[in-house]
Amino acid sequence: MKLFSALLSALFVFAATSFSALASDYKLGDLAIHKAYIPATVKSAPVAAGYLKITNNGKEDDRLVSVEADFSAKQQIHTMKMVDGIMRMRPLKDGIFIPGGGETVLKSGGDHLMFMKLSEPMQIGQMREVTLVFEKAGEVTIVMPVVDPSSQEDGEGDDHSGHSGHSEQTDEHSTHSH
Repeated sequence: MKLFSALLSALFVFAATSFSALASDYKLGDLAIHKAYIPATVKSAPVAAGYLKITNNGKEDDRLVSVEADFSAKQQIHTMKMVDGIMRMRPLKDGIFIPGGGETVLKSGGDHLMFMKLSEPMQIGQMREVTLVFEKAGEVTIVMPVVDPSSQEDGEGDDHSGHSGHSEQTDEHSTHSH
């Protein structure tokens, strides 16, 4: 019985490590994309967010200019900032700057990918293809796992899983801070 438990534990660690490697590391020229994920949404949520880290190992600056995904009707790159006690959210029309020799983190409560008009809820365990388009490096399709929102390190801020404040009529959205 101990042998079976040990084998099962080893298999679990191997599977978790393999899943993590498969889902989180991509290269495009000098850019490396790490730790990409989408928090799961509630059934009726019209939007989902996406988070990741981009490391620029080159000397030349780049910019994430757009995102594409077939599981939502509209995709944008967003930022969130606290203004007078109200969380303001808006699309970044010029994308997100990635400095040469630096990194940019898209995380809950800050810059993030926004998937609007979802075709279906984002469920834990799903793997979603997302194409990132960069100004200089070009484009890369990555696979983003859908994860339990409470399991992520940067769980601060709004993960959008139950948020319906994204409107097609306006480019700026607000939510009151908790």
